[in-house]
Amino acid sequence: MKHSPFRYRSAVAVSATLVASGLLAACGSPSPTSETTVSAAPQASGQGPRVDLSKVTLTVGDQAGVGSQALLSAAGLTEKLPFTVKWANFNAGPVMLQAAASGSVDIGSVGDAPPVFTAAGGAPIAIVSAVRNPAGYEAIVVPKNSPITSVDQLRGKKIGGNQGSNTNYFTFQVLNKAGLKPSDVSLDYLAPAAGLAALANGSIDAWAAWSPYIEQATVQHGARVLTDTAPYGTHYSFNVASKRALSDPGKASAIREYVRLWNQARVWANEHPDQWAQFWSKATGLPLSVTAVAARNSGGVPVPITKEVSDSEQTLVSTFAANGLTPKDYDFSPYVFTGLNNLYGG
Repeated sequence: MKHSPFRYRSAVAVSATLVASGLLAACGSPSPTSETTVSAAPQASGQGPRVDLSKVTLTVGDQAGVGSQALLSAAGLTEKLPFTVKWANFNAGPVMLQAAASGSVDIGSVGDAPPVFTAAGGAPIAIVSAVRNPAGYEAIVVPKNSPITSVDQLRGKKIGGNQGSNTNYFTFQVLNKAGLKPSDVSLDYLAPAAGLAALANGSIDAWAAWSPYIEQATVQHGARVLTDTAPYGTHYSFNVASKRALSDPGKASAIREYVRLWNQARVWANEHPDQWAQFWSKATGLPLSVTAVAARNSGGVPVPITKEVSDSEQTLVSTFAANGLTPKDYDFSPYVFTGLNNLYGG
């Protein structure tokens, strides 16, 4: 299939677009498309009349080469999808979820921060499945010859990262634990490719990134990992759906089947890291030396959306609000859909 062309816009531009469209308006009561509306689709939780999935088209947000299409293809599961998939490619999670909020994307996989960023103004989205990420999936790296050896030495330094992303939140965690405030450093918001280039040419002192960008920095440019997420608690990634899609019986059933197979693909990649690394290398053009490390660092475990997972997102809400990335603190519970938890058994 052909991938939809997409030109990256910085997260600052995305934020401006969201503000202009009302998606980052100050939050009051939950929007009309709340969890009660989402729950009205029994097919999403495996109940209700059966749907002919062969007549359903699901638009899936993706990150070409490193995302869901590559994962499902590597595991040999794309041909088992019983519905038509239109893949829509994006360079970052916040932009993908902007598309989901508008209804032009039905579901997509992102880190823990983009759902919080996008839902801040009542955007009609919901997290529908979760992955518990390993500590090495996110990290702050510094150039090979950097004198920085501990996170408390970041004071006064320029740190690159992607605004509204999982690494944006991770950076706040690192600074907070070191007794630093965002104002104690210079945050330079950059797209992943620009961040890697800035680290390599020395225009930033540190870079908050995720796999496989971490491995590009360390393997190809000799960068050092200053810290990963191990000291800062569990981080998650999510499949996030449009509430419009969840309210449609056909698409709700397709989302359920998509998540079931997506979880199988994630488990396959964890159990076959060498095969996944080889496929990943071919899909992206990255050297196998990079993807072989990334395949092990990014082996997340599919988990149901429990209270612990939901509370983790609520913590992000408060952190982003306190640091001025969203207008105010708000209740994240209307953006949580647990109707697929029965896919995990137990």
